Amino acid sequence: MDPSTAASALPPGAVPADASDSTTKTSSAPASIARNGEETASSSLAKTNRTTEAMRDVYAPIAEHLVCVDARLHLELQSQYEALMPVLRHGTQLGGKRLRPALLLLSAMATSAHQPASASNSTNPASTIEEDHIVMATVVEMVHTATLVHDDVLDKADTRRHVPTINARWNDDTSILLGDYLFAQSFQLAATLPSTLACRWVGQAAQRVCEGELRQILGRDWLDIDEETYLDIIRGKTAELTSVSCRLGAQLSGADDDLVAAFGEYGNDLGIAFQIADDYLDLWGEDEQVGKTLGTDLAQGKITLPLIRLLRHDNVSIASKAVDALRAAPAERMQRIAPLLRKSDAGEYTREVADRFRRSAIAAIDSLTPSQALESLIRIADFSVDRRF
Repeated sequence: MDPSTAASALPPGAVPADASDSTTKTSSAPASIARNGEETASSSLAKTNRTTEAMRDVYAPIAEHLVCVDARLHLELQSQYEALMPVLRHGTQLGGKRLRPALLLLSAMATSAHQPASASNSTNPASTIEEDHIVMATVVEMVHTATLVHDDVLDKADTRRHVPTINARWNDDTSILLGDYLFAQSFQLAATLPSTLACRWVGQAAQRVCEGELRQILGRDWLDIDEETYLDIIRGKTAELTSVSCRLGAQLSGADDDLVAAFGEYGNDLGIAFQIADDYLDLWGEDEQVGKTLGTDLAQGKITLPLIRLLRHDNVSIASKAVDALRAAPAERMQRIAPLLRKSDAGEYTREVADRFRRSAIAAIDSLTPSQALESLIRIADFSVDRRF
């Protein structure tokens, strides 16, 4: 799909007459979003931050298609009720990296580059991105944003990537309902595809994300958690959505089962590496770069990989002090745990485990035909552990 060929059916700034009618929205895309998308989406992508700036080259093969995804996201988050629009517009600013749509689109392009060219498969992988890819890339971003909005309530977060959270700007009730709205809208949009497979996959992924989040919430301050359980939790709450994004991109581009599975493995290990890096940054990052207050997970009683490693320190005195620090009042934990972390190999070990999953992610797709899209997927894996935000 070439965004430059689409003509806008809506005047700039217009809201569809019946924004609740998914059929109207589906039939109007991508034609209805191009001109509006040029303004709305590029300004949103510019706001989506330094992260997009840092990854501009990585996203280069799909840059035009991400504009269409962003514009479609704005189109879907419309309502006939004007009072809802500030909340819906604000929700589009919270996604950050647009990583999951990028993974879907890059996986689709890498699949097309890997398969022999035929009459139905252009030698130019970029030309194989079609409306269904844009639709499902929008869907996975909406599901991701829904989880973020709910997370902010659970974590009592005031900002996300330097933008006020919904609960901070409005209230917890608004956040919960917006998250529900995003989930509902995403499933409605996914159901517009001819096959029900994509909708089923997204539904299963959303269920596993929620299971992972529930396990983490119910396991707060669980000091006996082991590394295997921790990895299984983040496999659900983070890696499931990156994995399904990659699988969807490949499947929509006609990949066979083995190739779909390879992309799923890449997405799974990438997601785990990404979450471990996030857990590292929560303790050793910088507030301004990370975009949130450090030690948030620690204060919330989330026992992450660095803390699991510290609690199993060979020096019994250090391990015992770590237990005391983690049982202290939430506001005191960071100050008490920091010197103990400096005396341990927790930081180094955490980075080593993240790098192991990075290498595993790349290995899952390294037999594919070289292409720009494949190179971008490899660079995303590298970025997942080398980043500071």
